[in-house]
Amino acid sequence: MLRTNELTKIVDSQGQDLTILSDVSLTVNERDTVAIVGVSGSGKSTLLSLLAGLDIPSKGEVYLAGQPLHELDEDQRAAVRAQNVGFVFQSFHLLPGLSALENVMLPIELKEQGNAKQRAAELLEKVGLKERLHHYPNQLSGGEQQRVAIARAFASEPKILFADEPTGNLDTKNGNKVSDLLFELNQQLGTTLVLVTHDDRLAERCQRVVRLEAGRVVSDDTSADSQAAVMGQE
Repeated sequence: MLRTNELTKIVDSQGQDLTILSDVSLTVNERDTVAIVGVSGSGKSTLLSLLAGLDIPSKGEVYLAGQPLHELDEDQRAAVRAQNVGFVFQSFHLLPGLSALENVMLPIELKEQGNAKQRAAELLEKVGLKERLHHYPNQLSGGEQQRVAIARAFASEPKILFADEPTGNLDTKNGNKVSDLLFELNQQLGTTLVLVTHDDRLAERCQRVVRLEAGRVVSDDTSADSQAAVMGQE
């Protein structure tokens, strides 16, 4: 589903080159769940942007659903995302002038899949918002808005879902609810999941945890390996 080879990102900082990512090579298979973790400034969100084709690398390769994102222009990358990708962000990015139902309908209509209203209503019911279909974002709590965002992300049946700090703006209770929904829908729909998080509990729910330090991958462990390491320290 996703593969990188020596992915590197260098930006100009006050006339000097600043390396954000260096030689990151990863393979993510279909239906994998992968957490990218690390301290602030380690390159997590930059890596996610490159994996999703929102940005281009300074050097190296990134393939998404078989497409060489590093060779495509912005319009071509947008087309690949439209066919394959869903997003959930820390700030919910709902359109304020649209109801919850209309926000979720939008990606379905853009892909011309049909039955947008029915599909959106079903998804909102799955995330516990059956009674909030016609509420606007400013009429919803933060947890409710993120649940709408999750429903919208899955609405177009993406092959891969990218989530950037999906629980970052939520309290513990709502964060746990959103995490449960994210993994429940991911399992039901067979979507590949790649998420960036500071939340160790959220990361541990993924099959793999990739840790970055100063723009480099320093570990790439399966959940079983992580559990064994913890047990070995007790």
